[in-house]
Amino acid sequence: MICNVAVASAELSALIAAAESGEDVVIARGGDPVVQLVPIRPRRGFRMGVLDGKLTNIPDFFEPMSDDELDLWD
Repeated sequence: MICNVAVASAELSALIAAAESGEDVVIARGGDPVVQLVPIRPRRGFRMGVLDGKLTNIPDFFEPMSDDELDLWD
């Protein structure tokens, strides 16, 4: 879809929705394409603290093992 700046100004919400649905949206000035609207995709990657406060009963790995636990390693 190609539209001019005046139409884009009046129909911005509809143009954004079209871009989000995968349609190519180009805005032209004086008949020359100058801008393309593209959706920003959510980032999918590692996030620090994503499970903060949601995990319980986590063992303390720096706490010394009991004699019974140490015997299991022998």
